[in-house]
Amino acid sequence: MSPNVATRTIRIGSRKSQLALVQTHWVQGELQKRFPEINFEVKTMETQGDKILDVSLSKIGDKGLFTQELEDDMLDGTVDFAVHSLKDLPTRLPEGLMLGCVTEREDPADALVVHAKHAGKTLDQLPEGAIIGTSSLRRLAQLRHHFPSFQFKDIRGNLNTRLSKLDAGQYDAIILAVAGLKRLDMAERIQQVVPASISLHAVGQGALGIECRTGDEDILTVIKTLEHLPTAQRCYAERAFLRELEGGCQVPIGVNTVIEGDTLTLTGIVASLDGQTVVKNEISGPVATADEMGTTLAKQAKAAGAQVILDAIAAESR
Repeated sequence: MSPNVATRTIRIGSRKSQLALVQTHWVQGELQKRFPEINFEVKTMETQGDKILDVSLSKIGDKGLFTQELEDDMLDGTVDFAVHSLKDLPTRLPEGLMLGCVTEREDPADALVVHAKHAGKTLDQLPEGAIIGTSSLRRLAQLRHHFPSFQFKDIRGNLNTRLSKLDAGQYDAIILAVAGLKRLDMAERIQQVVPASISLHAVGQGALGIECRTGDEDILTVIKTLEHLPTAQRCYAERAFLRELEGGCQVPIGVNTVIEGDTLTLTGIVASLDGQTVVKNEISGPVATADEMGTTLAKQAKAAGAQVILDAIAAESR
C-alpha cells in the first residue's frame, strides 16, 4: 500500500436501504479496525431499483438497476469502492470496474415467513390456494414446480415493507433471503429455511461483493483483508454458471455449492417460468477450477434443455 493511503479518506458507496446500510457499515467497521489510521466514509444514494417499486423487476430490467449509480460514482472518482449484496451484482461489470472482494457468506438459503394465522406451518402444510409473495422468478418457478396449487403474487419494497404487507393479510406467506433477515436481527420471523431440494438459492446469495476500480492496488490491498476464500471460490463458480447462461432477473436460475476438502460441487437449475420444465445438473472438481466448472456446467445444462427454456423466455420478453 502506498504511504499516502494512510493519510487519505476512503469513500464507500452504498444504497440507502436499511439492509444495504447494515451491510456497508459492517464493512466500514471491519476495515476501520484493520486500518485505524485511515478514515472510511460512507456515501449513500438511491438506485433505479430502489425508486421503481410498483413494477416487477423482471419487467423493468436486469440487476444493473441496483448498481449503475454506484458504478458511475466509482468511475468518476466520487467513491472508491461499493458494497453490494453479491446476488445484485451483474456477472459482467462495466469496463474499468472489478469484483475486488467477496466476504464470508451468511446462510444463502431462502426463508419462508408466514402470516400469524399459519404459525408453525411449513411450505407443505400451507393450504391449497395459499397466496405466496415473491419478487423473484427463480423462487417463483421452483415453488410452482413443487406446489402448483399455490397462488403467487409479486411483492416489492424493502424488507420491512414486505413484512408489513404480509402482516396486514395481503399474503399467506412470503419468501425472503435467510441472510437479509439475520443481518437485520429478524431471524425469529423465519418459519422454515427452505431446503435446497425445493429451492436452490440465487447466485451469490448471502455474500457481500465489494466492487472497485480495476487496477486500484491501494484499494484492493485494503478490501482484500475481508476476503473469505471458500466463499469467493463458491461464488466464482456460481457467477460463471450464470454468466455463461446470460441470465439476469428475467431468468429462473438457481444454484447450490459445497466445498469438501479441495473439492467443490456445484448444482445448477434452469426452470421455465411456469415451473413445468426444469433442467438440473451437477458438477464436481478441484476448487482451483471454480470458474471453469461453472462455465462447463452451464454448457451441459444448455445441451440438456436449458437453451430451449432460455430461448422461450427471451422470445416472450421481446
